[in-house]
Amino acid sequence: MKVNVNPVKGMRDFLPNEKEIRDYVETIIINTYKQNGFQLIETPVVENIERLLGSKGGENLKLIYKIMKRGEKLDLTRDNLNEVDLADLGLRYDLTVPLSRFYCNNKSKLLPVFKSLQVGNVFRAERAQKGRYRSFKQCDIDIIGEPSKTAEIELIITTAKALTALNVSNFSFRINDRRILKNVVLSCGFNENNFESVCITLDKLDKIGMDGVEKELIKKDFNKENINNIISALKEINLKGTECLTTYGVEKEVAENVSSIISIVKEFSKGKFEIKFDFTLVRGMGYYTGTIFEISYKDLGYSIGGGGRYDEMIGNFIGEKIPAIGFSIGFERLVNELIEENFKVPNLEKGVLLYDDKSDNLSCVLSKAEELRNNGFSITLYKKAKKIGKQLNQLKSFGFTKFAIFENDDTKMKNLD
Repeated sequence: MKVNVNPVKGMRDFLPNEKEIRDYVETIIINTYKQNGFQLIETPVVENIERLLGSKGGENLKLIYKIMKRGEKLDLTRDNLNEVDLADLGLRYDLTVPLSRFYCNNKSKLLPVFKSLQVGNVFRAERAQKGRYRSFKQCDIDIIGEPSKTAEIELIITTAKALTALNVSNFSFRINDRRILKNVVLSCGFNENNFESVCITLDKLDKIGMDGVEKELIKKDFNKENINNIISALKEINLKGTECLTTYGVEKEVAENVSSIISIVKEFSKGKFEIKFDFTLVRGMGYYTGTIFEISYKDLGYSIGGGGRYDEMIGNFIGEKIPAIGFSIGFERLVNELIEENFKVPNLEKGVLLYDDKSDNLSCVLSKAEELRNNGFSITLYKKAKKIGKQLNQLKSFGFTKFAIFENDDTKMKNLD
């Protein structure tokens, strides 16, 4: 009987070269975030199920991996059992909910404005397909306790620095505000119950165009006048940007806040990256309360990062309003794209020392390998094959850049080319 040795669907193994790139990218991101004042923390992958389900995580709440109760707590003899009876824990679907709990539990030990850095795997019961995984890594920075736009600006600039440190270019930020979305949609005649459905359609503008948005809203049986109003609003906002928002019931302070963030970030970037207002940017999480943003990269058709304000989540835990905002780099999408671009970890000299186990003195071989390592090389020992040319080609294909053959203790490193 053959045993299935594939990873669980939606999970992955990582080969040495992939892992090498992943570790390098993670290290650069973490070091950049630390350099900009963010403090590394760690939270458990398991949370209480009621906390996860009560977090306003949108569609992700349907994708939570639930953990069954154990021992005497699990009573399978009861009638009419449901998920609440069976599960009391779940795997985290993002890092924001665990951070909020962490902050509430450790608030007295933290600075009044806490700048958090968190890297770890999250889990979602996605339908497994290319680019969608059931376990994936997130890299989050969050600022808790700062209500002003300085938090947004700091998150955007720090994220840009991390991408730049990886030599990633051609990226841009899109920014919006959930309050702008709601005010405009409601001013066009839609009600609160329609808001999320309308936003789902607006979010598709870049893929289906204005005509596609109109057709989809008609298909949803919305009032024709309301549809005409929102299409008219889209055209005007696309043309005038934040300047016309107050005519749709948006508070002047909210519109000016977005404009100011864009202006300051543009001044800082000096043309190295772009930031622009995008009224159709929605973000799926229901816990967002204000500013939201995403990172576009080249013409991939999807973002490589995003985040926003969640000023009510922590308050829901402890009964007091505490402002909070976060930004997450889409680690998996970024790494996958870098691998597609044949990204190489810089300044990594991977060398191999070939020896003959029958004729060479193994003690001398080990000493020579250590000497080479002390000179800055990463050295792996391999027995010398009969067909040395074939062996060297194979080693090169696995990412080795240098080689040496142990001969009478006279070892010179050569390029593998």
